[in-house]
Amino acid sequence: MRCNIQRKRGRKGRVNTVMTRPLCKSCKRRPCAVNYKKGRKTYYRSKCEQCVQGRTPSIPMWYQLGYRQKDKCDKCGFTSKHTEQFAVYHIDGKLTNCRHANLKTVCANCQRVLHKEGFTWKQGDLTPDF
Repeated sequence: MRCNIQRKRGRKGRVNTVMTRPLCKSCKRRPCAVNYKKGRKTYYRSKCEQCVQGRTPSIPMWYQLGYRQKDKCDKCGFTSKHTEQFAVYHIDGKLTNCRHANLKTVCANCQRVLHKEGFTWKQGDLTPDF
């Protein structure tokens, strides 16, 4: 499979060549994996690395069962408009127990503290979500 080449006019009339990777034919989302390079030319596979290995990104079980990450930490009250700073924490430590009462949204700092100190939520720290 050949790569797509786009040519753009740069400064002083020089032509800049920008190569874009083709998208995976299976998932049509991620760029194709590099197969090999010969000289200055790059040849791509028809699939991305995850599709070649048979791995597909999975949806977490807690998301499938209806729990949604909040934009506020349930432990310290930190708020952020970026949801990447939060994670879903299982109070009892069992990833298969996805009851809403067992799940809390925590910020990255609280998650590290909880894992490092090895303790779970105390009974008095739990507040109802309603």
